[in-house]
Amino acid sequence: MTNRFTFALLAAASLLVAGCRQDMHDAPRYEAYEANATFPDGRASRSAPVGTVARGLLRDDEALYTGRVAGQLVEQFPFAIAHADLARGQQRYNIYCTPCHGKLGDGNGMVVQRGLRQAASYHQDRLRQEKTGYFYDVITNGFGAMQGYAEQIPVRDRWLIVAYVRALQLSQHASVNDVPADRRADLDAPPASTERH
Repeated sequence: MTNRFTFALLAAASLLVAGCRQDMHDAPRYEAYEANATFPDGRASRSAPVGTVARGLLRDDEALYTGRVAGQLVEQFPFAIAHADLARGQQRYNIYCTPCHGKLGDGNGMVVQRGLRQAASYHQDRLRQEKTGYFYDVITNGFGAMQGYAEQIPVRDRWLIVAYVRALQLSQHASVNDVPADRRADLDAPPASTERH
């Protein structure tokens, strides 16, 4: 009889203990906007201290993040552009821009060839004379039928695309005088063979 009584007592105790279980998802806490008597204003939700900046959101370089300074479009890049940066800009351009603007930047991309609206050519005088910040602003916020790409393309990559667009513009409107004197002989050289043996 004692074994049965002991077993029943253990079973009842284990049921009680299981009923007292508290998981992490059910931890004691205040829900958003719940009242809280701990603070004088009675709110559980607390405001961030004055001067707090969310991590990664300090946009202290206006030119870098907006393409503007004091509301005016910038003419220069906010950082130096190296050869590797142009290669990255070309890669990003090929991914995001060629469907509409084409490989040459002439506005004759694949979607245009399939009947959609003609994209702007970067080689028109108006865009060749436009400030660098203008291109960054358009990539970021969009223009006309073009959507903004701020969500898809990081800030630095947007600037690298702008650098590549400027290289495209120069490539279509350069003269012999734009080539360094020590490299002009290369202009008459036959193109290097791309065949593999």
